Amino acid sequence: QQVANALALLRGRAGKTVDLGSGDGRLVVEAYKQGLRPAVGYELNPWLLCLSNYRAWKAGYHGKVSFLKKDLWKVNLSDCYNVIVFLAPSVKPPLAAKLLAELPDEARVVAGRFPFPSWTPSSTLGQGLEQVWAYDMKEVRRAARSGVGGSPV
Repeated sequence: QQVANALALLRGRAGKTVDLGSGDGRLVVEAYKQGLRPAVGYELNPWLLCLSNYRAWKAGYHGKVSFLKKDLWKVNLSDCYNVIVFLAPSVKPPLAAKLLAELPDEARVVAGRFPFPSWTPSSTLGQGLEQVWAYDMKEVRRAARSGVGGSPV
């Protein structure tokens, strides 16, 4: 349900889709299946990368989706328009700063499990563990400039 909710908030969007800390790859595979292309996962755990590639192969998407062993802090996100983040709350403040610095205004960030504490979501879906939050970077930047919604990070 969490995967379905996250991708529902990206429905109809175009541009590069990335999952930061892509885990077992299910979000990337499903994003590709729903027409979000290119679909890329960044993950450091080699076992999870193997599982992701197996999942893509099993779905018939081998060579169509990418799973890269890269540190999300070192990846340039300036060409990403759809960003999926299912990461711990402690990572959100420094990640917010990176996303603000690198993403284009047209980008949308979807967070699962935990929202970005100082950003106001443009939409949300689900409840409890299935809840996801969408943030449109243009709105996040506008709120940051006007001082509404707390600090930008």
